Amino acid sequence: MATRSNRQAVRNGGAAFPGWALFLAGVVVGGIVMALAYRGMPSLRRADQPQANPNAVAQQGSSPGIAASSAASSASQFDFYKVLPEKEVVIPNAELSAMAKAEQQKAAAANNASASTPAVANANTGTASSQGTYVLQVGAFPDSGAADAKKAELALQGFTAHVQSITLDGKTWNRVRLGPFATATELQAMQKKLQAAGFQAMPMKEK
Repeated sequence: MATRSNRQAVRNGGAAFPGWALFLAGVVVGGIVMALAYRGMPSLRRADQPQANPNAVAQQGSSPGIAASSAASSASQFDFYKVLPEKEVVIPNAELSAMAKAEQQKAAAANNASASTPAVANANTGTASSQGTYVLQVGAFPDSGAADAKKAELALQGFTAHVQSITLDGKTWNRVRLGPFATATELQAMQKKLQAAGFQAMPMKEK
């Protein structure tokens, strides 16, 4: 009877699961559970990693771009229409064309009558006269340095200009001009040369 009990005890002890194996199994199961929990819970991830924002939109600038600001600044520093109303008048291009055409027709008629007529020689050769009443204004600047720069730019293209300072409404303007020219024909011819070189010029007549 005792021998049977001993055998039963040995058989029961041999079938028992070792303690270290139970501990190892617990660690493995716990690791699996933690991994699944970490993957399913974003709040456990590192907060310092950049996260995508689906609601983000590109911010629109509230101020104009650099190019627009530069253009506005240039416009404020440059003006054609700075004239002395009591001494000067602007000649529209259409009117200038009509004046030049009339001069040329008159010169051609006079040339048929006499080739030595001074007016004909002046109109045909385009020689400027110190008594001329026509000028071309390339621009007017409140800054004298900008006016001198424009004059130098013209000189590089072979045009002789001068800077004239005037005061309008208490403000000084430095006008860059070419001339004087004796006839509308000369004036128009020079205006076309300036345009071909990339310069805009306003024809004017001094009273």
